[in-house]
Amino acid sequence: QMNLFVSPATTLLIQTPDKQRTPLRQWLLRRAQTTEGGHASVRMASIPNAASDRVLGRWLVGCSGLVLGAVVLGGVTRLTESGLSMVDWHLVKEMKPPRTEAEWEDEFSKYKQFPEFKIMNHDMTLREFKFIFYMEWGHRMWGRLVGLAYILPTVYFWKRGYFSRSMKPRVLGLCGFVVFQGLLGWYMVKSGLEEKTESYDIPRVSQYRLAAHLGSALLLYCSSLWMGLTLMLPANKIPDSRNLLQLRRFAKVTGGLVFLTALSGAFVAGLDAGLVYNSFPKMGERWIPDDLLAFSPAIKNVFENPTTVQFDHRILGIGSLTAITGLYLFSRRVHLPRRAKIAIGCLTAMAYTQVVLGISTLLLYVPTSLAATHQSGSVALLTFAIWVLAELRKVVK
Repeated sequence: QMNLFVSPATTLLIQTPDKQRTPLRQWLLRRAQTTEGGHASVRMASIPNAASDRVLGRWLVGCSGLVLGAVVLGGVTRLTESGLSMVDWHLVKEMKPPRTEAEWEDEFSKYKQFPEFKIMNHDMTLREFKFIFYMEWGHRMWGRLVGLAYILPTVYFWKRGYFSRSMKPRVLGLCGFVVFQGLLGWYMVKSGLEEKTESYDIPRVSQYRLAAHLGSALLLYCSSLWMGLTLMLPANKIPDSRNLLQLRRFAKVTGGLVFLTALSGAFVAGLDAGLVYNSFPKMGERWIPDDLLAFSPAIKNVFENPTTVQFDHRILGIGSLTAITGLYLFSRRVHLPRRAKIAIGCLTAMAYTQVVLGISTLLLYVPTSLAATHQSGSVALLTFAIWVLAELRKVVK
């Protein structure tokens, strides 16, 4: 049996001489003529792999860019102490901010019931409240934009047959991780809204939850960027050698160290540890401060002692710079393609820039603009580390 309906576009393709048919026209003709057995149903054909890979790669890199924006905006929200201005969470209702003066007064009265206003901002005006409210509101709306950017295209690409069998669970994992990230953000905010009668410290979110929130965002960013780059960029055909194998291992360890350093920054931010010792290279008058192990048990210092947290962040930062410098020097012994050399060069340059930003932030007592730039620099450094790994990956045979 034959399908009796033939569209005008298909007729035109059929009438086109073979010599004049481009590869795209030939593919469209095969797609239009594909049928199963004796049935008239037309089977949807997948887009050629090279084309679909480029489309998916650009989409995932774009999504990673939105996640980067969320991380930067979240850092600024934290630095301006705006994160606790919205004291409840609604998926749809909060998308519309207060408009009338009565609505603003109602929102402000809610904020007044929580510790941050009572202890820190008891003299805050409505105008000042509007600023911190819009900072947090913007961060939450950006998070919803990130969710839509992942979920809606996933549905479209899935129906169009863009995803391979191995790609489907990874994309579903990314979408699930976006939802988890949103819930984790509210779980973090709740920790700063709780009354802590046993503590006289200023209200702040739990540094553990802040680190989990930032860490999950960085994992989402790295996963999306890695998948996007490996789909967009053809793998370099580098001759296998012992030095190349060692360089790949070195790059993976270095990337892990960069990630750990960025994650340790969440504990610095959560405990305001950047304000305890504002000198470099020494901490005060000493290389190793007296109160490094002031808490008991000793392991508690790593996560709760601001002095130890700053000390650890310094060590990790210097360690990352040393590892990246070593990676650059070792890469000169391996014959690499131009693109891989550029990636390693960018990683090295960014590492030195990031260290300068970190030291400057410390010496100037953590100004908001410089601290936000330093945090953005950590994600930029992570970006270049992922790029290096993508350029050095093995060719799938």
